[in-house]
Parts: sequence; structure tokens; C-alpha cells
Amino acid sequence: MADIVLVGINYRTAPIELRERLAFRAEHLAPAYAELQGAGLPEALILSTCNRVELYAGTPAPEAATRRMMTFLQLRGGFSGAEGQESFYAYREPRAVQHLFQVVSGLDSMVLGEAEILHQVKQAYEWAKEHGATGKVLNGLFQKALNAGKAVRTQTAIGRGGMSVGTVAIELAQKIFGDLRPYTVLLLGAGKIGEVTLKRLMARGASQVRIANRSADRAAAVARRHGARAVPWEHLEQQLIEADIVLASCSVEQPLVTGEQLHRLMSQRRQRPLCLIDLGVPRNIEPSAGRADNVYLFDIDDLQELVAHHHGQRQQAAGDAQTILDHKVRCFLAWHRQQERRAACAPSASELVGAR
Repeated sequence: MADIVLVGINYRTAPIELRERLAFRAEHLAPAYAELQGAGLPEALILSTCNRVELYAGTPAPEAATRRMMTFLQLRGGFSGAEGQESFYAYREPRAVQHLFQVVSGLDSMVLGEAEILHQVKQAYEWAKEHGATGKVLNGLFQKALNAGKAVRTQTAIGRGGMSVGTVAIELAQKIFGDLRPYTVLLLGAGKIGEVTLKRLMARGASQVRIANRSADRAAAVARRHGARAVPWEHLEQQLIEADIVLASCSVEQPLVTGEQLHRLMSQRRQRPLCLIDLGVPRNIEPSAGRADNVYLFDIDDLQELVAHHHGQRQQAAGDAQTILDHKVRCFLAWHRQQERRAACAPSASELVGAR
């Protein structure tokens, strides 16, 4: 009989300094899944977002699998000894199932009811399938979890207003600058989060928005869709000189903007204030950049005070969503147990041969 197990770390249990050490980019997945399969975890799925890194598995040996998964993540993050151990959580079925359904529905997000997490879980599932890392257990789990997430979004008000981390970042910029129309906003990254943030910026009245991305074609396409201006990636320093607000959401190995760079560029800006909001994990901007005069740097963990305000407004919708999820979880667990009973009762190949 296969159990569903989960080992992870998230924004509640660990600061960004630890989470970014575990973050997976798309190009990391092939060797990671090969390593997991070599460690005796043929059914495994990696979910890596700005606020969490979680590893799911379907296994007949849950205790041994949990140890292997914990070791895999600790080695991945370069943790030594007891470092960071208190930041990890490990759940077994049914708690692991309940947790995933809450994650995919936005109930476990920093921004309660955020829309991006449904897409992120779907992408993680598709990547795991492409690498041959899922089987009957995880396919059933993630298909039903994604369906539950969609049901929550259509049947409750949890996602009303399209709140996201990007939206909260824009609210922070508005608290600092007020009306955004006179200011130049630079977006670094034209991925899903970057495009959603751009859309929200335009809706909030920002009129001087520039977008830079490693893929110039992608930046141009996103800019056209939303009435922004695409700028060359190689002109990043000039854009940092001209911008008033920078919102960064790129997937990176190393910071795009360094402290030394900001200290140097501020003299060319004549010390004009610069607000940097870093939504990336790993971080796009070195923390030391915030020590430059007239530079105000915020990372994703700094947004939590604003997020708390929105949580209070959405508690009723969260209760409605949890009621739906409780039912969906019970249905999945009943289905999963039925599948396990059928597998246990099915005759083996040798029995079928003997019957002939």
C-alpha cells in the first residue's frame, strides 16, 4: 500500500535566506528527479515557488522515504548538522493531502487566495510528468488537488480582486509614492508573476512602466499586451539610473543587482530616492544594496505586514473554501483507499498463469 508523504519548508517556517538556498529552477529538475529515483523514490514531485519548496512522494515505505526526502533537501540547501532542521515540516497522509489541497487553493499562501499558486502547482505537476517522476498515486493526488483549487476559486470569493504578491508590492509602492503616474517603474522579469504585476500596475494608474527580460521577444510581447515599454536587458544599469521604482521577479542563480553597483549608480542619480521591491527567490537584488543612501529595499518577506490586512478581509471566504476542501479531501482519500484495495486484491501474474 502506498502512502503520500511530504517534506517541505515555507515562508512561515523559514526566512528567505534559507528558502532561496533550496529553490529549484526548471533546469535543475532533470538531475534532481534522477537523484530521487536513484534514492528509491520513483514517484516524487518538487514544488518550488517564492514562498515554499516542498517534495511530495507516493511510497509503500513512508518512514524511510521521509528520511530520504529530508536528506535530499538538506543536501540541496547545503545545511550542515542541525542547521535549519527546525524549518522543515514532514507530513503523512492524510495531513499531506490536506496540506496540498490548501496550498493549491491559496489557503496556505502569504497572500490568502492568491491566483498564481494554482498555475505554479500545475506547472510543477506537468514538469514532474515530463521527467517520468509521477505514477498512479501522485497523478491521482495532483489531478484532484488542481480540480479542488479550481472549485474553490469559482465557488467562493477567496480570489476576488486578483490579490497576489505583486499586487501587495504595488500597494507598498503606493504607500511610499502616492500617485504612481509621475514615476518611472521598471519591471525586471516578464514571466507569469511579472506579467500579472504589470497588469495590476497599469490598473493602478502607472503610466511610465518599462519591462526588461532576458528574452527581448518575451518582454516586447508582454509590453504590447499591456501598454508598457520594453527596454533592452543589456541596458539594465541605465534603466536603474532612470527608474524611481524597481519590481524584480526573475528566476536567477545570482543577484541581478549588487550592492556595489547601486552605490556607484546612486551618484549618477544625484541621490534621487530609489525604491526596490524584490519578489524573487533566490533574491534578485543583493541585501547590501539596501545600505546605499536613499535606496529603500524590500524583499518578499517584508510584505507580510500589508498581507495581514488582506487576510482579515478574506477570512469568511477562507472558511467557505475550507468547507469545500474538507469534502474534496475526503473524496480523494476514499478514492485512494479504494484503488489500494483493488491493487491488493488483484491476482498476481503467477496466479494467473497457474489458473490457466
